[in-house]
Amino acid sequence: MMKEEEKKNLLKKARIIADYQFSAGAGEILFSGSIEFILSRTRRIAQIEENGKRIATLRSFDGLLTLSIEGAKKLHRFFKYPGQRVVMNEESSEFIREGGTAFCKHVIDADPEIRAYDEVILVDEKDKLLATGKAMLSCEEMKIFDHGVAVKVRYGIA
Repeated sequence: MMKEEEKKNLLKKARIIADYQFSAGAGEILFSGSIEFILSRTRRIAQIEENGKRIATLRSFDGLLTLSIEGAKKLHRFFKYPGQRVVMNEESSEFIREGGTAFCKHVIDADPEIRAYDEVILVDEKDKLLATGKAMLSCEEMKIFDHGVAVKVRYGIA
């Protein structure tokens, strides 16, 4: 059983990482409520859950977070358009919702702050959440290129 002080320190650390990675306030939005930590054998954060549902995973190689659909839902509600978003056309929406790769030719718009390898949320033209994934290109590259992968989708909403 985790001590209350240890849990408080882990929560503070997770919120700091989220604020750094996504912007100020994201940590509070992602990790509020009944948060539980799954630790690795070395007692580091591996996964973060709320009410038994995974919100995020901490990548060991760079110390940043990957989002689950539950985490993406929270950030989607928190950030105003176009924050953290890659907007996909209607033609590709169903494919991406099912976890398919997001290609550049289907990108309509994206948050100008997105850089390659950022964690992003994918939405359709009506700003409805489709998926979460890792940007493979910057915002400008996604919008300019006609070929190639824009976002490697981790989890689709379907």
